[in-house]
Amino acid sequence: MSKRLESKYKINRRLGVNLWGRAKSPVNKREYGPGQHGQRRKGKPSDFSVQLMAKQKLKGYYGNISEKQFRKYYEEAVRRKGDTSENLIGLLERRLDAVVYRLKFAVTPFAARQFVNHGHVLVNGKKVNIPSYLVREGDVIEVREKSKQLAAVLDASQSGERDVPEYMEVDHRQMKGSFLRAPKLSDVPYPVQMEPNLVVEFYSR
Repeated sequence: MSKRLESKYKINRRLGVNLWGRAKSPVNKREYGPGQHGQRRKGKPSDFSVQLMAKQKLKGYYGNISEKQFRKYYEEAVRRKGDTSENLIGLLERRLDAVVYRLKFAVTPFAARQFVNHGHVLVNGKKVNIPSYLVREGDVIEVREKSKQLAAVLDASQSGERDVPEYMEVDHRQMKGSFLRAPKLSDVPYPVQMEPNLVVEFYSR
């Protein structure tokens, strides 16, 4: 597991977007970056910088995945049949921590990663504590019995900030859900525009 050396809000400010659509994000108050040079006027970005920003946004959204791991997802997406950018999104959405976040068992991707790491999640009845574990279609994801009444879990499930997407289904009374299918880009409820095609261009240079 990669160590997160930056706070999630610092990532928001650096990228200039409310990456997770949270009400507390500092970008809601000001869109420019931190520090005395945050409001400095910028010139037209190069193609490279646009592609890099697209990569940083997508990588940051999923809990700031390490560069090594993110590149592996890209390489796997290239190997698979079909559109590489769609394959990349499908792989990222199959990560167990992403699924836990989507099912509203955790309030942020970072909290979801920690929740999985600490052994609170079952996949098809077996404990899985690897956040990068890739779930399959039809897999049942459940909060462990001892963890179902944790305040953090209850708060997340009752949050109105986001909805569970259509490619998953969940029963919050039982704290159990299932992964129905790998989504396409248009299915994923990103709060900001994601451009995986630019990520593919960045790596294929």
